[in-house]
Amino acid sequence: MFQFDFSKILDQFVYHPESPLIFSSGVFIFFFLGFLLIYRALLPHERARIVWATLFSVFFYYKSSGIFFLLLVASVVVDYHLARWIEQAETKRSKKILLVWSLIANLGMLAYFKYTNYFAEIINGISGTSIGPFDIFLPVGISFFTFQSLSYTIDVYRGELKSIDNIWDYAFFVTFFPQMVAGPIVRAVDFLPQIHRPWVMKREDFGRGVYLICTGLFKKAVISDYISVNFVERIFESPQVYSGLENLFGIYGYAMQIYCDFSGYTDMAIGIGLLLGFQFPPNFNSPYQSLSVTEFWQRWHISLSTWLRDYLYIPLGGNRKGRVRTYINLMLTMLLGGFWHGAATRFVIWGALHGVALAVERWWKETFPNKPGAIRRTLGGLWTFHFVCFCWIFFRAENMDIIQSMLHQIVFDFRPEIFPDFLSGYATVIFWMSLGYGLHMLPPSAELWGQRAVTAMPLVFKALLITAVVILVMQIKSADVQPFIYFQF
Repeated sequence: MFQFDFSKILDQFVYHPESPLIFSSGVFIFFFLGFLLIYRALLPHERARIVWATLFSVFFYYKSSGIFFLLLVASVVVDYHLARWIEQAETKRSKKILLVWSLIANLGMLAYFKYTNYFAEIINGISGTSIGPFDIFLPVGISFFTFQSLSYTIDVYRGELKSIDNIWDYAFFVTFFPQMVAGPIVRAVDFLPQIHRPWVMKREDFGRGVYLICTGLFKKAVISDYISVNFVERIFESPQVYSGLENLFGIYGYAMQIYCDFSGYTDMAIGIGLLLGFQFPPNFNSPYQSLSVTEFWQRWHISLSTWLRDYLYIPLGGNRKGRVRTYINLMLTMLLGGFWHGAATRFVIWGALHGVALAVERWWKETFPNKPGAIRRTLGGLWTFHFVCFCWIFFRAENMDIIQSMLHQIVFDFRPEIFPDFLSGYATVIFWMSLGYGLHMLPPSAELWGQRAVTAMPLVFKALLITAVVILVMQIKSADVQPFIYFQF
């Protein structure tokens, strides 16, 4: 006779470092369905609904980072009160001091958990000491929720936003689980007005939500994970074992992997948000269709690029203080953007390369303002894609030796004659890569058509679509659930 093992069921509520709770796992589906049932039942009771969603979000973060969920709680308590005091302060100096405390609290926490060992390495290299390395756990998504919380206190300081009266509303904003650990970075000015808005599930929002959840899951758990496990990881672990041709396709593979991984997460986050009655801003817009690096950053991780623009680039002076200062501001913004992604020199190089490209493109546009023709646009697209791919090497490789080996193989051991054997040996990988790039290059009208088609489906067909995607994921996925790449940031 079938029996439930309640110990195993209860064990699912405990944090396990080796299996954090993520959207593409089966465990999340069961937790989310249980959450959704209670969430829907509490719709007539606004305060209870907010409290329930906040508690579930904190639990979701606990399942991702264990006891470090207390950092999230502390961040909420500190910035909620600091924003209230900033608004109530009577002098500009008092407001500025309180804002500095918010910066210290958020950036100090980020610096300790993310950069302590990096700075220790720098000190050791300069002084010859042997400080560290320290055993410091990096809480999932700490860069995202600190930036989100900081934007709130800064906006209150600037007078662009009123502070929140109820701490549960602020906790709901910071902890809202769909986008808390990997974005998009949602601004308080966009999210807070939606909290007390009457919940109405429009047919279009429900259809778009289902569409985004299905496409996001497909991109992450099918395309990205398959390319990663069966090809990209092998190339980046031992590039010297493979030819330059294989290394080059490994870079192309990673470009598609990181796009499908990260945009897949945000698609699911936006889709889940829609099912819960919340609108998030888009975070990706076919970035590999860009015809310049400037355009790439208008299409890639839009919430981060706009955050850096509004809270770093513009306060530095933006383009208001002359051409040279504009180029310097672009460089500083991208250097810090690279450093935000990781505590390693290769991330700083990645940011610096993009900063140089943005400055050069701005100089070119100012010096030669003529609108480019078809040939220049085509060459610009090819240049942009390959420049971005070149920069991805620094983003993905574990160390500078790997980067050197990859570039050496591509330049000195390319071996184009093995291309037919490469195609036959990696046929399935090439298929998923080609499908990923093919879907990526479709015009926006194709995605709109897909959303309308899903919206028009009867409810039972929507359920069948989700079931079909889940079955496909189960058939193709590797033995272990692959964590999202941006969880480490």
